[in-house]
Amino acid sequence: MNELKISLENVNPAVVWGPNNDHFEIIKKQFPKLKIVARGTELKVLGDEAELKSFDDKFAKLLNHVEKYESLNIQDIERLFGSKVQAPEPAENANDKSTTGEVIVFGPNGILVKARTANQRRMVDSIAKNDIIFAIGPAGTGKTYTAVALACRALKNKEVKRIILTRPAVEAGENLGFLPGDLKEKIDPYLRPLYDALDDMIPAEKLKLYLENRTIEIAPLAFMRGRTLDNCFVILDEAQNATDMQLKMFLTRMGPSAKFIVTGDVTQIDLPKKQQSGLHTALKILPDIKGIDIIYLTGEDVVRHKLVKRILEAYGDIQ
Repeated sequence: MNELKISLENVNPAVVWGPNNDHFEIIKKQFPKLKIVARGTELKVLGDEAELKSFDDKFAKLLNHVEKYESLNIQDIERLFGSKVQAPEPAENANDKSTTGEVIVFGPNGILVKARTANQRRMVDSIAKNDIIFAIGPAGTGKTYTAVALACRALKNKEVKRIILTRPAVEAGENLGFLPGDLKEKIDPYLRPLYDALDDMIPAEKLKLYLENRTIEIAPLAFMRGRTLDNCFVILDEAQNATDMQLKMFLTRMGPSAKFIVTGDVTQIDLPKKQQSGLHTALKILPDIKGIDIIYLTGEDVVRHKLVKRILEAYGDIQ
């Protein structure tokens, strides 16, 4: 019996093998005469020479695809292997979307980013049908994280050329002018949650490159004025801190081939007391426009520590 060893060091094994090892099971069924064993970043295949040659050729194409696009689905496997494949049967707990939901994006180090709640799943479904969605909900509901995941997926699938992430640079109890450094150094702390989400979804070196060549741009909302944002996926985070004019300005930057997600929490407005939140206005006047969807996330969608949900409930009693 002959042996073939293949290294997966240049790709993310989680992408190759798929959620719950679904892709691995599919590939094994395509070569029933071979014994296929995966350990970490090494694949060992045992069988006769002709079968091993066929496997090696097809699997090399699969690895090239994953290295280039950082994604893989059943349709890709069918195309690369040149045959119809049968998806594995869903697990008994497949109705538990927190563990078996479709992976939005495969991050580095085996991170699988999924929609973990019903309303996060609504965001995933809605962006396929609408060009603008509003995701409104309290802290910890995953609205920003899910939005960034959808943007990364669109970029990896070459549905857009760029990702633009923006936030109003509004002070939340701290004075921006007293922070040390130049303008970028003053503003970056306000944009840190967006960087944190990207760190989970894109390898560090690639993320650095994307930020340097502006494939991914992170900037304050004020920097959007006068621009046309086309062929890109744009996220406005913390939209409750945008004024009426700012939010109108942002929404009207939209080019013909763009997707917009607006996230916000109407219970955490940091604008001066006399300043109207543009998010309140938008939620009143935009719901009936075709192509715009508004999704409300609740305490049931909180995916942080279990105490976060209880804290939100407690503060809700005194507002």
